[in-house]
Amino acid sequence: MWSKWLGVALAAVLSVVTVSLTVTERLQLYINPGQAWFACGMAVVVLVGTVLAIAVRPEDHEHHDHDHGDRSRWGAIAGVTGGTIAAGVAAAALILPPATLSAELAMERDTGNPTLFAGADDVELGVVDTSTFGVGDWAAVFTAATSPERYAGEQVTLTGFMTPGDDGSSALSRLIITHCVIDAMPATLPLEGDVPDLATGDWVELTGDVTVGDGGELVIEAASITPIDEPEDPYEY
Repeated sequence: MWSKWLGVALAAVLSVVTVSLTVTERLQLYINPGQAWFACGMAVVVLVGTVLAIAVRPEDHEHHDHDHGDRSRWGAIAGVTGGTIAAGVAAAALILPPATLSAELAMERDTGNPTLFAGADDVELGVVDTSTFGVGDWAAVFTAATSPERYAGEQVTLTGFMTPGDDGSSALSRLIITHCVIDAMPATLPLEGDVPDLATGDWVELTGDVTVGDGGELVIEAASITPIDEPEDPYEY
C-alpha cells in the first residue's frame, strides 16, 4: 500500500512543479515553449488522477494483500528502486533552481560537423528575409547555402555566447532546442574582425556583416561586440 501513496505523492509533486514553472514562465528553460501547453495540460491531468487515487479507499484493495512469494519480493525491490529514483528527481525539481545549460556543455555536444536546424531546407530554396534570423538560422545558412555569395553583405544583429573557434579564432554560439534541453545542440558562427578577448561563455550582442572567406565559406565580420547579461530566454527554437 505504501508504494501506491509514494507514487501518488511523487506524481503530485512533479505535476505541481510543472504547473509552477509554467506560471512563472520558467518552463522554457527545460522544453520548447511551443510544447509547454501540452506539458502543463498533462500535469493537470496527473493532478486530477492523484485526487481520484486518494479517493479510492485502501480497504477496497485489502483482499489483494496476500503473499505472492518471489514475485512479491521482486515487486517490492522494483518499487523501492523506482521510488528512490523518482523521489530524487522530485527533490531536485523542488530544491534546485532552474538553470541554463552551460557553454562548456555546448562545446561538449559540438561534434565538429555542421548541423542543419529547422528551416534549413527553406534557406536552400532561395533568398529569404533574414532580418529575423538568429544564430541557429544563420548557422543553417552557413551550412546549407549553395551560393554563399548571395548572402555577402547581409547585416546581422545577434545575441549569443562566446566560444573558441578553429585555429584559435573566436565564434558566437547559442543552444538550439527542438523539443527539450535533452536534444539541445549548439549552433556556431565563425567570427572575424575586431573581436575582444572575452571568456568562453560570456554573453554578447554582436553586430556585423556576413562575408565570404578566402575558401568560399561564410563568416561574420564583427563590427561591434558588446558584453551583456544572460538573456531571460537563453535558447533558440
